[in-house]
Amino acid sequence: MQYDIAMAQSQQKLDPKARRAAQAEATRAALIDAAKRLFVEKGYHHTGTEEVVAEAEVGTRGALYHHFADKQALFEAVFIAVEEDLVLQAAKNLADPAHGAFNQLRQGLIGFLDASLTPQVQRILLIDGPAVLGWARWRELESVYGLGAIRAMLEIAIEEGDLAAGQPVAVLAHVLLAAAEEAAMFIANAVNQQEARDESVRALNALLDGLRSR
Repeated sequence: MQYDIAMAQSQQKLDPKARRAAQAEATRAALIDAAKRLFVEKGYHHTGTEEVVAEAEVGTRGALYHHFADKQALFEAVFIAVEEDLVLQAAKNLADPAHGAFNQLRQGLIGFLDASLTPQVQRILLIDGPAVLGWARWRELESVYGLGAIRAMLEIAIEEGDLAAGQPVAVLAHVLLAAAEEAAMFIANAVNQQEARDESVRALNALLDGLRSR
């Protein structure tokens, strides 16, 4: 309530053009948040745009189509929001840089496997994501948010001596991203997901340990 009052007061101080832009951004954010809740609860295919509009309390579906071309475009915005949340959470949880980039890489990948136990990541990123966006677009977005970070960590790990020089970094980054994604899919579709997570962590650790300099 206090936040809403503060927002209203701050918007009153803006010029009309800036106020309209702020209101438009608030509407877009409300639609994404509402869609995220409904997609997680009911799934993409069982959620109607009218439900999203009602949940977001933004009036009519015209508000939705002003910001998004269709429901799939809205889903992609939700997908990106979930990916960005993961990146922020991973940044908070990373080990002390003094422990080395290789350990940070390990922790980041295991953190992704842990996140695959959550309903939000399972439904949006792993179950509905490939089906709604198509395999090519899903892979593209996953690469945007994962590939660069993995490659950077590998390059630093080589500089720090934890990985042997001359490693094919670009290929290794793709291999590790694919391994983490497949493990996350395995976890999301397992009957015993905690057990699947533990098995996946052991397999991932074995893969990473095989890369270390002797």
